Amino acid sequence: MQTVLLDTPAGITARLGWDPAITVHHRRRMIARELVAAQLGCEEKDVLVERESPRGFGYHTRLIASRKGVDVPLAITTASYRAATVVAVSDPGLPIGIDIRDSNPEPADLTRMRKHSRLFSTGNTLDLIDHWVHVQAVLEADGRGVRVAPEQVRLDASRQRGWIPDRNMKYTLVDVSRDGWLITLAYGTLPTA
Repeated sequence: MQTVLLDTPAGITARLGWDPAITVHHRRRMIARELVAAQLGCEEKDVLVERESPRGFGYHTRLIASRKGVDVPLAITTASYRAATVVAVSDPGLPIGIDIRDSNPEPADLTRMRKHSRLFSTGNTLDLIDHWVHVQAVLEADGRGVRVAPEQVRLDASRQRGWIPDRNMKYTLVDVSRDGWLITLAYGTLPTA
């Protein structure tokens, strides 16, 4: 599988890969291994990427990278849609969310987008999808998942900032779309001591 480096802000490295013959789980691990190895300056075979063990019912596991039996101090964030996967690697304290879609969603997905969108007019399908990708990236960065409804996310007019009113965190939104895939990266700020 070939991957493409995305144009991301400093401190975040991301790649896009697509191959319908490879399962989403294998795509995620392959791309993560490639990114972590590049970050560490080692060979991919020296990096092990595993899914952490669930801590309890409903816990969403994440990917953990290690080298020579020691966990690597990098956070791995992933998003997949159909045969495409985006993986980002960053500082573990940096809140990051990614979403990816293509320009031809299923009718059921369009209905869900229209139902939960805060757009006044949802007649422009590409604008609706772009809006939805931004909203989903903010939800992913927030980390509460389905406990927050998509219509609670607020975006500024330029779609470069997003937030959820009950939290004191604003996310910077970056469009890193590539090769026909609409991709948005949302990131917050590192905690300060």
